[in-house]
Amino acid sequence: MANETPPSEVYVEWAEEGEVRRKIGLNPISAVLFLSMAAATVLGGFLFRDQLRVALSVVAIGLTLAVLVGLMPRIANQWERAVVLRLGRFKGVGGPGVFWMIPFIERVALWADLRVRTTTFAAEKTLTADTVPVDVDAVLFWQIQSAEQAVLAVEDYRKAVSWAAQTALRDIIGKTHLADMLTGREAIDYDLKRLIDARTHDWGIVVRSVEIRDVTIPPGLEDAMSRQAQAVREKQARVILGDAEVEVSAKFEEAALRYQNNPTAFQLRAMNILYEGMKEKSSLMIVPSSMVDSLSVGGAAGLASLRPRDDGTPVS
Repeated sequence: MANETPPSEVYVEWAEEGEVRRKIGLNPISAVLFLSMAAATVLGGFLFRDQLRVALSVVAIGLTLAVLVGLMPRIANQWERAVVLRLGRFKGVGGPGVFWMIPFIERVALWADLRVRTTTFAAEKTLTADTVPVDVDAVLFWQIQSAEQAVLAVEDYRKAVSWAAQTALRDIIGKTHLADMLTGREAIDYDLKRLIDARTHDWGIVVRSVEIRDVTIPPGLEDAMSRQAQAVREKQARVILGDAEVEVSAKFEEAALRYQNNPTAFQLRAMNILYEGMKEKSSLMIVPSSMVDSLSVGGAAGLASLRPRDDGTPVS
């Protein structure tokens, strides 16, 4: 997360004290160089101890050179690049590792972090192509590809990326219908990525991906869409039930044709239906007399009625 810029000429994207010190030249290499030259200066002054003015001059010049030499080495991490300006003109990009600078003549204009970053952005109360106000939240994944362009082509590339993402999101929403926005997020993500990348390409920034996190619609429209979806589901359920009834009637018609040519099978099926019904815990079953006479199943019904209850007593 970017914090306030530290009070120095070096533009650092975070304010950790150790990182600021390292970036202005206070690092182990500069410390070794400074101490070595300071020790040599003290030794040289000691050699001219009999001549006080000469000794003081040697010490002053030596310490000045030690400070200047100590400020020359800079260290950049593997994911960092330092944009160096010499007397206001672009000199080059330093890093990763150790690179050298001329104090007071060259300076680091920007320490660029080349890792992938995330930026959240949103569009509130934006009208879609079918004039529906929506709130959209999205996240942008981007990366500095050219540190030189990031410092020379734009004043504040982070703010520029944020504004470019917001304006692109509003443009895409205005050209998209609500139904497409709710169901086709992948296509919208691709269009957003292409549009934002086209705007930030000249700044040395490449967009890796864009993802829409949430789309919020008005509560009234949300209720209407919910009722519509429920009505569609009920319609589908009734259609499926009707199709099932048609299939069952067709099966019954086929079974009737089979039973017509096979009376014995029809009698066995009737007895099976009667038996299945008597397996339930019911004490009364009504059977048409014509069925009993034609199928001769009265004896079976009587035997089934004598089946004992669960407590062991016979059915009355």
